[in-house]
Amino acid sequence: MTGAGMNGAGSASGSGASVTLSNLEKTYDRANAAKAVDGVSLDIRSGEFLTMLGPSGSGKTTTLMMIAGFETPTAGDIAIDGKSVVAMPPYRRNIGMVFQNYALFPHLTVEENVGFPLKQRGVPKAERAKLVAEALELVHLPGYGARYPRQLSGGQQQRVAVARAVVFKPRLLLMDEPLGALDKQLRENLQLEMRRLHADLGITFIYVTHDQEEALTMSDRIAVMNDGKVAQVGSPEDLYDRPDNRFVAGFIGESNFLPAIVRGLEDDVVIAECEGTLIRALCPGRPTSGEKVTLTTRPERLRFTDGAWSGTTPQNRLSVTVTEAVFAGERCRYMLQAGDGTSIVLKEPSSTAIRRRAVGERAEIAWSVADTILV
Repeated sequence: MTGAGMNGAGSASGSGASVTLSNLEKTYDRANAAKAVDGVSLDIRSGEFLTMLGPSGSGKTTTLMMIAGFETPTAGDIAIDGKSVVAMPPYRRNIGMVFQNYALFPHLTVEENVGFPLKQRGVPKAERAKLVAEALELVHLPGYGARYPRQLSGGQQQRVAVARAVVFKPRLLLMDEPLGALDKQLRENLQLEMRRLHADLGITFIYVTHDQEEALTMSDRIAVMNDGKVAQVGSPEDLYDRPDNRFVAGFIGESNFLPAIVRGLEDDVVIAECEGTLIRALCPGRPTSGEKVTLTTRPERLRFTDGAWSGTTPQNRLSVTVTEAVFAGERCRYMLQAGDGTSIVLKEPSSTAIRRRAVGERAEIAWSVADTILV
């Protein structure tokens, strides 16, 4: 795919487009009215790297295709720089696009592939050659212009696809799982390359992935999607440390979930009973006394109380039994069980200075109140 853009080489890089999605809906089968995208509203800032993250079927790719113009919304609006583009064909939206399968022309050289969108726009040959050389330099492939796609590795082919998507200097770049077909190490290297490219270009990136680590590594903000809706939008730190709901807490990273009953409130802290023990948690809402709730905390925030614990902030504590102990290189991962049978995961650094726990061992764990969230 060459990317959609306006006639000419497009606007100068360094200024990204803003994108506003307003109550966006997409229904494929009107008979059962199942919505692939269900009332999505998002304000994507100029020059931002926003990732739409979610499982298969969450609506993230359908949303991206509607922004690109390859799908038509059933309802709602899409505005780029404040102007509605719903009725505008893809080629007039000034958008670059990169897919997982690269979509390079096998019979064209790298130079011809990258220059294809410029040729379509009638850019003169000399200017075309200059812009192609700049784009290949940008993706660290200078001197590769005469090669064919079959002569390139998967990572190099993806770089060519990126070069082709930005060669006409769009203000908005859309990417749909662009690193999904690559091996883990190459994918991690290219994640950092994408961050660098975003900083160099200064344009708006909208990136789709199901990979939580990829989203956390690359994004300014993440929109977590589920069942066609936006479950939460925020910075990687916000989503990881302050999930709004159980889906976000469980989908991004690993979380422990503790069933509890509300016993009281202290300012913005809820006091809940779990296993006969009072647990304190941060809570933006006002749950009522006696209400059944779920508390969440991350495995790496837990510690055994007889180990190296340096926390001076208010702590929660709970008695557990070790049911599984796994050495995983830099970390030890323990499966613990509370008295009511609730499973809890604890991760701690692997160190000769930290005592290993044995299966069947009784222990007490502790963690900060600030790391406990009601979801």
